[in-house]
Amino acid sequence: MMRRVIIDTDPGIDDAIAILFALAHPQLDVAAITTVAGNIGIGTTTRNALRILALAEQAVPVHAGAARPLAREHADASAIHGRDGLGGVAFPEPVAPASDEPALQALIRMIGEAPEGSLDILALAPLTNIAMLIREAPQIARRIGRLIAMGGAVREPGNVGKRSEFNIAHDPEAAEIVFSAGLPLTLIPLDVTRKVRADAAYLERLATLGTPQAIVSRDLIAAYFIGTSGGESRPLHDPCVPLLALRPDLFTPEAMRLSVDCSQGELAGALAPGEHPLDVAMGVRAQAVLDILAETLGHPSSPRTTSHQ
Repeated sequence: MMRRVIIDTDPGIDDAIAILFALAHPQLDVAAITTVAGNIGIGTTTRNALRILALAEQAVPVHAGAARPLAREHADASAIHGRDGLGGVAFPEPVAPASDEPALQALIRMIGEAPEGSLDILALAPLTNIAMLIREAPQIARRIGRLIAMGGAVREPGNVGKRSEFNIAHDPEAAEIVFSAGLPLTLIPLDVTRKVRADAAYLERLATLGTPQAIVSRDLIAAYFIGTSGGESRPLHDPCVPLLALRPDLFTPEAMRLSVDCSQGELAGALAPGEHPLDVAMGVRAQAVLDILAETLGHPSSPRTTSHQ
């Protein structure tokens, strides 16, 4: 069954792979991309979204969003993703500019116009744009079909602190607003994404598929091997989001009540037992996820255009 989605993102190596997958899959209709400062600054994340669309030959509106967290300074992850946010991997130049309509206004308009529950949000980034939507238009936010977000660490150590994961730690206040809003939210933490890693054989598999999407994804994942030891890449965090949207049976959910640490110390962004009920993916059939990712990138659907401006 086709699902219309908005991708909220800060591309980002693994964001780019997730976006290419979503654009390629015939059961996902990407209605728009909204960008946020996270892995890199807002100008670069927005340009990267446009470059990804150019490679995929897809015409999807891109709306620039929050340039900084709600109450903190922006702290990027260029040490991992490179100064360009895409690990230095070659992408074509954008073929169209970003929309003049800011992300917040676009979210309000598109969710408000769509039949209630028919439009999902795939959140690959800090949750600043989604928190702003909830604060500005809570009734509109309640019309979202599903919100699937990559973020947090439950039983695993963090990746930017002892217990904190980057997306949540970048804007803990935004995450707390989103968690407390009562939306149909599924969280995908490091507990799952650290199980989804590529090896050299997987890179060769992508290379042999021969499509631009597969070859670029191979190059992006190769950049994710830099700084690692052993035979596996860094975790492929963000592709888990559209994969769960399509194949929830590959993930094991647990019902939890969590809150976000909004302190200024090293625990900022840490998840702890709390009052907000969430569905949290805690298990994954990692090889099946990798197989579907490769199959889709190797056989992308025909280029699509969208009239959702």
